[in-house]
Amino acid sequence: QVQLVESGGGLVQAGGSLRLSCAASGRTFSSRSMGWFRQAPGKEREFVAAISRNGGSTYYADSVKGRFTISRDNAKNTVYLQMNSLKPEDTAVYYCAATAGPISQHQSHYNNWGQGTQVTVSS
Repeated sequence: QVQLVESGGGLVQAGGSLRLSCAASGRTFSSRSMGWFRQAPGKEREFVAAISRNGGSTYYADSVKGRFTISRDNAKNTVYLQMNSLKPEDTAVYYCAATAGPISQHQSHYNNWGQGTQVTVSS
């Protein structure tokens, strides 16, 4: 099983930027499609972005398109989420996840999850 650990969260002013990292352990990272999800208190977890095994394909939620960029470095077993032009509504716990299947926006397709990292955007 792939184990995932998120980092890079914190407090940022509206309009600012953060880069989240998700470090994976194990030897199968390059065979996994990866996704980022987020969950605000009292809200359902929602899809943010996904990337294919070799990084050739990406997919974004409409709410973050043009502001967030997902990328991966398979040599470092790490996936990133660059977040620019942050808004207060981006405040949430951000989770990375891995699937053995193809790139997907559906939570049910992901079988490995990190513990999450808090992102807070102040007005």
